[in-house]
Amino acid sequence: MLMLDQSLATIRKFIPKSIYSFFQPLYHWKMAFISACLYSFPSRQIKVIGVTGTKGKSSTTEIINVILEEAGYKTAVSNTIRFKIADASTDNMYKMSMPGRFFVQRFLRKAVEAKCDFAVMEMTSQGSMQYRHKFIELDCFVFTNLSPEHIESHGSYEKYAQAKANIACEMIKSKKTDRTIIVNGDDAEAPRFLACEADKKISYGIKDAEPHEVLEEGIDFTFSGQKIHSPLSGLFNLYNLLAGITCTKNLGISDEIIIRVVEKFSGIKGRVEKIEAGQDFTVVVDYAHTADSMEKLYQAFGHKRKICVFGATGGGRDTWKRKEMGRIADMYCDEIILTDDDSYDENPEEITATIAEGIANKKSSIIVDRRQAIAKALKKARPGDAVLITGKGTDPYLMGPNGTKTPWSDAEIAREELEALH
Repeated sequence: MLMLDQSLATIRKFIPKSIYSFFQPLYHWKMAFISACLYSFPSRQIKVIGVTGTKGKSSTTEIINVILEEAGYKTAVSNTIRFKIADASTDNMYKMSMPGRFFVQRFLRKAVEAKCDFAVMEMTSQGSMQYRHKFIELDCFVFTNLSPEHIESHGSYEKYAQAKANIACEMIKSKKTDRTIIVNGDDAEAPRFLACEADKKISYGIKDAEPHEVLEEGIDFTFSGQKIHSPLSGLFNLYNLLAGITCTKNLGISDEIIIRVVEKFSGIKGRVEKIEAGQDFTVVVDYAHTADSMEKLYQAFGHKRKICVFGATGGGRDTWKRKEMGRIADMYCDEIILTDDDSYDENPEEITATIAEGIANKKSSIIVDRRQAIAKALKKARPGDAVLITGKGTDPYLMGPNGTKTPWSDAEIAREELEALH
């Protein structure tokens, strides 16, 4: 059914833009309704938790999932990284956090048939634009944070933010009881989400973790009066943990179970993933692909000498952020290597040259071949350094011109190049 959604998307290319724009909302609504009907409205038969935000969606869904599993529940998970139903898990190879409407409804139907208690789903602004969130009856909605992204596809930051909020506001149509909105109260956009109707509205924030300390090798914080150590890195991960903790505590999971999970959960692939091959320096692969998310990652390794490898994810999209990414790298990195990152039909050398315009003070170079860029960074590393490879995370392909795609894994490439150093 994902193929059907894609085929219809191809057909629309032959329809005049003005006509398609006029009928677009009705088209998306009808497709969402048809897909829900085809699979008999599966979200009505399972508890559904939706997670949205600019950053932290995948990590938060996984944190919620592992706590629910520890509590004995059978779960389904849909996010940028994977699709999991009960004990079966497959990698997400679609390069979409929230695939087409038929895919999503079929996923929920399979979760129901597998007798899952919960479905934890990453929900996106792009999905909201195409009504992929319609006819998914939520029990709980979690908002992590918001910063500028996908501005060109949405038209403005305001439209991007509202597309996210529309997912939360759709909850009023859910026939579930005890519908709950959980919001990062420290985010400037929190009031927008809290304005949506729900049976319960809960805010979380850094004050809930005080006293806390973010270390290079973990996070010490307080929860329900108890001191906890998480092996995760970075303030952003503390916020992800707080989102997961707040959600699962609201679902009735005990403090004992939550604390046990938090203290042993070491993270997920492609999100501050440390690559170990016996080297005497740190190598990290992360999905960070905006200036804001890059800055938060760099801050997590503040005391290390940093060699940073990245490009501007997505040729032809979000061109506004390129110089800003260069500026952030210029502030935090000691050496910078710019490379290809899904350039599509745009010239990767032009993309990297634009990023370089934001770099004024630090040593930088352009190596378009991503493997060569990673290899160069690893060769430059000294004992105690941090090589931070950002933009792809677990993304399975490098996208090139005319729809070409090359199978890819930053983590595997980094391991191979580390082995070659020995």
